[in-house]
This record gives sequence, structure tokens and C-alpha cells, in this order.
Amino acid sequence: MSIRFPAALLAAAVVCAAAPASAQPAPVNPADYPDGPGKEIVTTVCNGCHEAGRVRAGYTAAGWNTVQAMMENMEAPVPPEDWPAVVAYLTKNFPEHGRPKAVLVPGPVQAEIRLWDVPTRGSRPHDPMAARDGSIWWSGQLANKLGRLDPKTGAIREYSLKTPHTAPHGLVEDKAGNVWFTGNFAGLIGKLDPKTGLVTEYKLPDPGAKDPHTLVFDHDGILWFTVQQGNFVGRLDPKTGDIKLVHPPTANARPYGMAVNSKNVVHFVEFGSNKVATIDNAMKIREYVLPDPAARPRRIAIGPGDIVWYTDFARGYLGRLDPKTGKVTEWPSPSGPKSAPYGIVYTKGAVWYSESVAQPCTIVRFDPKTEKFQSWAIPGGGDIVRNMAVTRDGNPVTADSLSNQVGLVAIK
Repeated sequence: MSIRFPAALLAAAVVCAAAPASAQPAPVNPADYPDGPGKEIVTTVCNGCHEAGRVRAGYTAAGWNTVQAMMENMEAPVPPEDWPAVVAYLTKNFPEHGRPKAVLVPGPVQAEIRLWDVPTRGSRPHDPMAARDGSIWWSGQLANKLGRLDPKTGAIREYSLKTPHTAPHGLVEDKAGNVWFTGNFAGLIGKLDPKTGLVTEYKLPDPGAKDPHTLVFDHDGILWFTVQQGNFVGRLDPKTGDIKLVHPPTANARPYGMAVNSKNVVHFVEFGSNKVATIDNAMKIREYVLPDPAARPRRIAIGPGDIVWYTDFARGYLGRLDPKTGKVTEWPSPSGPKSAPYGIVYTKGAVWYSESVAQPCTIVRFDPKTEKFQSWAIPGGGDIVRNMAVTRDGNPVTADSLSNQVGLVAIK
């Protein structure tokens, strides 16, 4: 039996955070999977939407229960009565493994990590956003919702999006308080008016522009965004709705994280290569090559002097690029080469980022003056902080995909 799902569901295969979804899942050899109840569904139905071999990444029992909720949100064609056998099969045969033990580094800064559970099970909070009014937002990628938290009261509201399986991803706020997002599965840029709940959609003009990813406003109010799998960088003029797209010079560059510096220069990282890049209003791209060919920068932050900081997800490094000279400096992340540094911000004189695969996941602080690290374990273990943002008073905010939480790092 083989059940095919729309392309929108391909990226719903959350069991491998770094690997892109495939439009044609590789054939499965049932002999490669242990026998037992649930095996047939895993090797046939699951493989109809994404490559079933991704289950080998492994999860805890709680993790597999969350994955079940995610797949149910995406209307995976598994009858409700069959889910217990599937989850039991996965939990028994594909347990969590290979995660490095977190190395917690003491230091002089005091910080408290506060967490709030997201109401919708299996929401897969992807990107957080710190709004001007003090609220914390998140994109519920597999719940097709955006969420808003008031950290002072704990009050939470979720907003359903217009198009089914939009899969909201990146988030950014405009000056009027509208929340813009990338529709990861639907190939669109969206705008939510929090006052009315109304959503406006801007469809990307090229059908090859799949996987719109991160977005950011420049100082002139132009919205820039990356398109990872389609290998585009784009700009949208909110006044006219006009969208322009361009390919980076590098094939399969996989444009990913994005940031704007003090001089209104838009920067992005190429997760499919060892490059950081800039793009100007004429859509001209300049690439900076990182020294190690194995480097895979995933997220980016801008520090004083317009220094670029990036997380090297593949090698477990924190990196610093001076665009003026092209000089690159790197430091190994405390929990090692497999710690998968991910979400990153620069605030209060330091770089803050997450080690997304360390067990437990960590929040790491790096002081550029002393070149020393300090780190904290995320309470409850956390799981996959893919991006971070900063509140108006300088505190980092997080979204934890697998633990289904949003967080605030209160720096004392």
C-alpha cells in the first residue's frame, strides 16, 4: 500500500531537522525494519509522504507522542485506532540516540529561563517573535496557527490561518503591528492583522519558489525573505505587493537565516554551502566564503560594528565574520561538534544562541570581549530552538519545536 499526499505535507516529516524533504521518497525495504505491530504503516503509509528512514533519528517516548500529534495535525492518513501501535513500534525500535551530553559552563551572568506550553498539541513552534507591545509570538508550523503570549499574565491566543497547511515559519512585525510570516508549505508570504484576525496572502510568483523561510524588514520598510529549497532570495514591497526573486550565485545554496545591519544592508546565510552573503536593492548578491568547506551556517545575528555572528550547525561552532575585511574567527561550541548550534541573537553586549541537539538543550552566552562562554540548561530538556528574537528590554525569546513551548531568557 502506498498513499501519496500533497507536496505541502512533505516537509511535515519532522523527525530529521536538518534534512530537506524529498518529493519522491526513496523505496523502503521492509527487511530493514524490525518486525512488529505498526511496521507496515511506518514502511508504507509514512513513506508515502516522506522517506520513512527518517525515523532512525530516534526520539524519546514523549518525543514520539509529540510527533504523532504533529502528523495528526497534518492529516496523515493513519486511522486513530492504529496510532498506538505505530507510536509503540517507533518508541521501541527507534529510541533517542547520538545526542551529545550538554557541557554547562558557569559564568558571571544571572539568567532565568521561563517557559510556557503552547495550547495546540504538535504545533511545532518554529520561530519566535518579540513584539513591540511586550508580547511573544510564535509560528505553529504544523498547527497552521500563529500564537501570541502575554508573558506578564500568561494569557495566550492562537490565530488560525486562511489556507490549510500553510505551515507558518518565519515571523516579523511591521510598524503598524501586523505580523508577517512565511507560508512554508504554501509558497506564500502572509500578513496577519492581530486586531481583526484577518490574513492577507501574497503568493510567490515563481512555482519553483518552494519553502519560503526567514523574513526581515529593512529600514525602508521593504520585506526581505529567503526561500530555502527553491534557492531564492526575495523582496516584497508591502505598499504594492510587488515581489522580486533572485537565485544566489551558488547552486543549492539553501538561503536560510537573515538579518539587517545598521547601514540597512541585508545579510543572509547559505545553509547549503559555507557562505554568508549580502543582497542590495538591485538584487545583486555578494558572497563571503567561510574557511572550512564543511561549514554550514544556519542562523545569523548582527553585533556592534556590523559584525556578523553565525551558528555553524554542521560543525558545532560559533562564527564571527567582519564584512569589511572578510576575516572569519570561530570558536567551538561548549557541547562539542554535534551540539548543532542554531537560533542566535546579539543582545546586552553578548552573543546568545542555542545548542539544539545537546541533551539537555542549552542556551549559550558568548562574551566577545573575554571570548568566554557561559551556558544554561533549558528546563525540562527543551528540544530544538530553531530561532531566537529579542524583546525591547533586551531579553532573548525562544520557540522549542519538539517540547511545544515558547520561552523567555530573563537576564538579570
